[in-house]
Order: sequence, then C-alpha cells, then structure tokens
Amino acid sequence: MLEHGGNLRDAARRFGREDWIDLSTGINPHAYPIPPLPADAWHRLPEPDPRLLDAACAYYGAPQLLPVAGTQAVIQVLPRLRPPSLVAVSAPSYAEHAHHWSRHGHVRRLVSYACLDRAVDENDVVVVVNPNNPTGETVAAERLLEWAARLHARGGWLVVDEAFGDTAPMLSVAAHAAQPGLVVLRSVGKFFGLAGLRLGFVAANGALLAELADQLGPWAVSGPAQQIALRALLDTGWQCDTQASLAQAGERMRALLHAHGMVSSGTPLFQWWPEPRAEEFHEHMASRGIWCRLFREAARGIRVGLPGSEEGWRRFEQALHEWREQ
Repeated sequence: MLEHGGNLRDAARRFGREDWIDLSTGINPHAYPIPPLPADAWHRLPEPDPRLLDAACAYYGAPQLLPVAGTQAVIQVLPRLRPPSLVAVSAPSYAEHAHHWSRHGHVRRLVSYACLDRAVDENDVVVVVNPNNPTGETVAAERLLEWAARLHARGGWLVVDEAFGDTAPMLSVAAHAAQPGLVVLRSVGKFFGLAGLRLGFVAANGALLAELADQLGPWAVSGPAQQIALRALLDTGWQCDTQASLAQAGERMRALLHAHGMVSSGTPLFQWWPEPRAEEFHEHMASRGIWCRLFREAARGIRVGLPGSEEGWRRFEQALHEWREQ
C-alpha cells in the first residue's frame, strides 16, 4: 500500500515517544462532537437513511449523491467502470488516484496543473484534486465545468476530488454533477474531523451512481456513521463556527511558517512547502514528538496540519525556532 499520514504507531515504534503531536494528516483537530447513539444504530443492519441523503444534498449542493465508506472506496472502484482509457491525473496530488488508474488496463500519465487544459483534449479521463493535496493549488469551478463538457463530448469523464473542499465552497462543482461525464468526490473526514467514521459521498449522474452502488455492495456505510453524519451535516451553527476558526488557524500556521523562512501554500487545514532538506526536517520534528508528512518524490517537501492545542502550537513553534538556528 502507498504511504499516508496518520501513521503514529510507526512513529512511536521508530522514535519511542508517547507525547506525539500529529500534524501529518490535514484533518481538523477539533472534531465534530459525537452525539449519543441509540442502540439500534449498532444492532440493525445499516439500511440507507433517506434523511442522510437529503442532508448531504443540501450541504454539498448536489442534486443526487451516493454515500460510501470513505471516498477511498470509490477511488479504487472507478477505474473498473471504464474500458481501457487514456487517463491524466493532476500531479502532484493524492497518490491513490494515480495508483489505481494505473491498474485495470488504463494508460495513465501525471500532468501538472498548468498543463491540465491541454490534457483534457488528449485523454479520456482527467482526475483533478481541488483544492489540491498537498500543494493547495486550485482550479476555478467555471474552468472545471468547461473541461467536463469537452470530455463528455467524447464520452470522457472529469473526476474532481473535493476532499478538502469544505473550506472553499466557491470551487465546488457538485451542484452540476448530474450531467454525464462529471464525477465529484466529497469527504466527511477532513472538515468535520471524523476520518475514523469512513464516510464520503459521490455526486454523479444516476446511471454511474447505480454502477458504483452495485460494485460497492449492500451495507457499505455503517449505521453509526450514518447517524453521526446526519447530525453533523445538519448542524449549521457548528459548521459556521468551524469555518471561522479554521480560517484563523490556517492563517496562523501560514504566518508562523513564513516567519521561520518557509514560504508555503495550502488550505485552512494544511500548509505545504518545497523543503530542500525534507528528510532532515522530518527527522528534526519527529525527534521532538511532532509528526509531519514527508513527501519524497513529485511533491518533494513537507506538509503540516493544525495543532489541536496551544501546547501543540508552542511545541511546534519551538521546534521551528530550533530548526532555523541549526
């Protein structure tokens, strides 16, 4: 399997600490508070709850959605639903897209964001992460819709991964996903801080959603996940407060990094910069109980999420100061 953030057990085995600050994932450190669940959430088979679909469609602005056990499940299944195709994947970006499109007989190539427009006319499928993970690059919604129309005219797909899109709703194209050829992925884990819930949604035309549902099988989303997500998606007060607090925390992180010589880009949930001494920086932080995300290849650099406490902010700032003084 590919390497991902959040692997604190690996960090503990290697460095032998217990007081870890996990900045490796870009997940909101202040998760939505889990409400008490009725006993039947655990006892009954998890039949689909239409209230969850209504709440999700309202929240994402999408005409129709399919709940899934995390968008990772869809990333793995989508390449099975097309005959061998020419596929362009935005790069650098979430590596699971390129990994799975390279299987199942497709010809996959990695394309920089600057070259995506040309790739639309040269490929059958184009995959875009928007906002991008890890660099934070974005593509305007109007351009994405134009690309989707150009691809659809040749029977192609535009797949847009909006996993970090909650803090940038103006970029979303989920409202247009009923049109053939456009597939939009949304995640509950990042903004709501509920990655362990393993819940996401796919917006697409009805025929493709039916194919996905058939591939994923019955009971794809657990009963507890459905009930918790329903509560979170309806809680507009928490959502508004969280948008404001994440914007403030994201700017705080950007300014802190800039003050220590790192010119970063990203979203309110994470920052990334092309660190020339990436391995040394990662080791420096890990030796102080701070787990960052190290990128060694296409996006060579460091990504950091948000500390969950003032103590975490203090320790991270001190570690940055010590790094700069080396």
